[in-house]
Amino acid sequence: GVTDVLCEACDQLGWKVPTKIQVEAIPVALQGRDIIGLAETGSGKTGAFALPILQALLETPQRLFALVLTPTRELAFQISEQFEALGSSIGVHSAVIVGGIDTMSQSLALAKKPHVIIATPGRLVDHLENTKGFNLRALKFLVMDEADRILNMDFETEVDKILKVIPRDRKTFLFSATMTKKVQKLQRAALKNPVKCAVSSKYQTVEKLQQYYIFIPSKFKDSYLVYILSELAGNSFMIFCSTCNNTQRTALLLRNLGFTAIPLHGQMSQNKRLGSLNKFKAKARSILLATDVASRGLDIPHVDVVINFDIPTHSKDYIHRVGRTARAGRSGKSITFVTQYDVELFQRIEHLIGKKLPAFPMQEEEVMMLTERVAEAQRFARMELREQGEKKRSRNDDDDTEEAIGVRNKVAGGKKKKRKA
Repeated sequence: GVTDVLCEACDQLGWKVPTKIQVEAIPVALQGRDIIGLAETGSGKTGAFALPILQALLETPQRLFALVLTPTRELAFQISEQFEALGSSIGVHSAVIVGGIDTMSQSLALAKKPHVIIATPGRLVDHLENTKGFNLRALKFLVMDEADRILNMDFETEVDKILKVIPRDRKTFLFSATMTKKVQKLQRAALKNPVKCAVSSKYQTVEKLQQYYIFIPSKFKDSYLVYILSELAGNSFMIFCSTCNNTQRTALLLRNLGFTAIPLHGQMSQNKRLGSLNKFKAKARSILLATDVASRGLDIPHVDVVINFDIPTHSKDYIHRVGRTARAGRSGKSITFVTQYDVELFQRIEHLIGKKLPAFPMQEEEVMMLTERVAEAQRFARMELREQGEKKRSRNDDDDTEEAIGVRNKVAGGKKKKRKA
């Protein structure tokens, strides 16, 4: 039931056949029903809500027509690209409203009244409260992408504020790869008699993904990482760490060993975060180290291997992380590092996805041969981190070289304690 103009747009993007979630969700959405969409990551959820919105927009053109809420800034930019691509022939304007970017220019963009706003909840509330003449009283569509993450403790108050100022009489779509109880609560508050489009009822990972684990002593974690990167050289990697500090440290460590690694985490300025992402997308760098800020929704076609360097504490995050590879029918690998402290977490993950993972084959003698070089690089990385922390304190400007990446005083503070200890 999608109009010809939009079918042509899909054709130009190379979408030949609709994915499962699109087959289920689009016809229902075109009938004007509310939707809860559950589908594994990499299955075309964005298309499933973008097409019905654009079609409704064609029928009744108006400004400030739809609002898409997402949990992370990078995801907001990516969704905006999809809207622009699909709506290019019909002149759709969208605005991205996220933190870390100048509010003034955003206010100007909102004053032009775009058709679609793609926002992170915090910054949107900020504009609703402080930008004169901006309101969402005419809104027709509300979409929450990665809904469980938006509703998880992070944004609850903001979402409530937003729901208060938008019309009751609207269509609401919730989409996510995993769902929580919070979503069911919101369902009662915000949705009218929704249709549930679940492509996968149990949590699952894509079939073409080969998943492995490695059981290692935690003090040799870095050496094993270097070994795997060398073994699988020529692939592009996404490596997930638990903290901003560890992301930064590992990136410096790998650079000292001659790998082209770049970090992406919440303590970097927004321009650098986009810069890192674009370098990786353009294949100028083959290794992206990230915190969970990049675990959801980001669609980078050429990720071959996902490495869980630090095991995720919430098992559901595992599904999102490994879903960065093997997207849209391609194949991929994931390797999870399990140290003596992670056994229980790892068993929970296996239980959630209902699979026992095989061990990744490797030669331990070879890993042990790397330990000296790695220890040397670790020392350099620690020194660089410390220097960056001191530079940051002495002059608070943002140094835009590849080496210095927004490691804030937090890191320096943690270092001091360690030194005393």
